[in-house]
Amino acid sequence: MATYEPVIGLEIHAQLLTRSKLFCGCAARAGDPPNTNVCPVCLGLPGALPVLNRGAVELALRSAVALHCDVAATSVFARKHYFYPDLPKGYQITQYDRPLATGGWLASARNGSPRRIGLVRLHLEEDAGKSLHHGFPDSARRTYLDFNRAGVPLVEIVTRPEIHTPVDAAAFFAYLRELLMAIGVNDGNMEEGSLRCDANVSVTPAGAATLGVKTEVKNLNSFRHLQRALEFEVDRQIRILDGGGEVIAETRQWDADASRTVSMRLKEEMPDYRYFPEPDLPPLAVAPAWIDAIRAQVPELPDATRWRLERAYGLSSYEASVLTRAFRGGAEYFEAAVAAGAAPRPVAHWLLGEARRLLNAASTDDAGRLAERVAPSRLAELVRLEESGRLSGPLAKTVFARMWDTGQSAADIVSAEGLAPLDDEAALAHVVSEVLQAHPKAVADYHSGKAKAFGFLIGQVMSATAGRAEPEALNRLLRAALAAKVD
Repeated sequence: MATYEPVIGLEIHAQLLTRSKLFCGCAARAGDPPNTNVCPVCLGLPGALPVLNRGAVELALRSAVALHCDVAATSVFARKHYFYPDLPKGYQITQYDRPLATGGWLASARNGSPRRIGLVRLHLEEDAGKSLHHGFPDSARRTYLDFNRAGVPLVEIVTRPEIHTPVDAAAFFAYLRELLMAIGVNDGNMEEGSLRCDANVSVTPAGAATLGVKTEVKNLNSFRHLQRALEFEVDRQIRILDGGGEVIAETRQWDADASRTVSMRLKEEMPDYRYFPEPDLPPLAVAPAWIDAIRAQVPELPDATRWRLERAYGLSSYEASVLTRAFRGGAEYFEAAVAAGAAPRPVAHWLLGEARRLLNAASTDDAGRLAERVAPSRLAELVRLEESGRLSGPLAKTVFARMWDTGQSAADIVSAEGLAPLDDEAALAHVVSEVLQAHPKAVADYHSGKAKAFGFLIGQVMSATAGRAEPEALNRLLRAALAAKVD
């Protein structure tokens, strides 16, 4: 590794969030029964003509604007020919020499150091169908084809070969996913294949002016797989070169079970695809006024949101990062709760703690799901109850869990379940006295200077009062009772 430098370029395919496909009215929806969202257009039947989906173009333009690309006044669709069972037409409608947008960049930050990665192009294309090789009684002899995905709109984003470590490649992919989700272009669902990445990788002697022979690793659908596949492929190419061999230009795929890349086929070259302009689609003209309208619709980008959360609300960089990266819509939920009257730091504490735990248990990272169960204004009410001392920390967690389960407000739950704080000092003093009598060792430990003993006794009183003891009164009464025992 000391004598070679990896050179990595990524090709990201992002499914656009449209209701219908790129050139027909079939639903662009995952999870439906196989071959139910198909028609003569997306199946490529004779005589069927494509009609471009304007909504897909708008989402692609939004991506181009957010990524600082130069949008072409006129772009052209082309036919890319290759023969594979899941490509019903025998060609893919894409863009070739005149794409929708060129140039652009994305600043990907890792370990606090922003790194600007340049882009080559951004273009529209249709997806292929899906070949199913497993899960059927005769899978050893047959491949099944589902064409529901054929014709689904994609935007392909191609980086320059400016990434030099697998870790940086994974970080770039992660931030691009975050950006596309933030601007409402892609749902980020990598398991369903709505966001996929191909990686081109070569190694070259450090300081050499020319790049080495590259291989392409196809269809990587997680950051971990991308990083591990690149680590393996870089090491594989270095071992070949150190052994006096030559790297072959080929397409490979990642075998996650074996933790290795395996050869699929020799790498196709551009002439192999026999590109030519799509005769059934006119050139796509984009007027400057359309770009201006799209630019006005692009929301605040994730880095700008993080910067603003830190400065406007006093959050740490970690807190701001989790709110924007670990939650879809997390920043919006946070600001809505603060606007409803809660202090910023406690709201962040709840979102990064209990709310995140419950969302993880529900297998989602969508703050919209949280808002359905616990509206931002109701979290603000809970925060105010806790901050005012009317709810202890443990009791507030219990109330929050009830809010998640029932959708009720904190005040209603406290009233219905008798969870109001125990602030009757006479009753509380009686409980304190009983706890001290039950735990003489802890009392002795406290008097010998062991600070943890005080926390233990607080916990015992809280347990005895089901978490209802008013914290300030409890602290004062317990210290007074301990002092009296010395006397």
